[in-house]
Amino acid sequence: MNTELSKKTCKPCEGGVLPLKQEKIEQMLKTLRGWEQSGKEIARTYVFQNYYETMAFVNATAWISHREDHHPDIEIGYNRCRVRYSTHAIDGLSENDFICATKIDSLFEI
Repeated sequence: MNTELSKKTCKPCEGGVLPLKQEKIEQMLKTLRGWEQSGKEIARTYVFQNYYETMAFVNATAWISHREDHHPDIEIGYNRCRVRYSTHAIDGLSENDFICATKIDSLFEI
């Protein structure tokens, strides 16, 4: 886990800021486990034992996202959940995406 990012909070983004450069994206992706870049977003699929675990994770992810005011696209199945982050206001990736990805991953450290 990237402890530096896990201590940060998301900054409001209403546009007017440039998306991260590809070099920075690649550098930040190396600090995350299982996340991949797909175009202008980062994504990870989490696999669980059952529906209850999946929904508990979705609810915890929603809580983190609400606190950070930075919300992912989430796709839910019986025992899996795909989380995708992008900063729509800048049509690309920002540090906020990586902050939230790190915080979601930290759920597994508890």
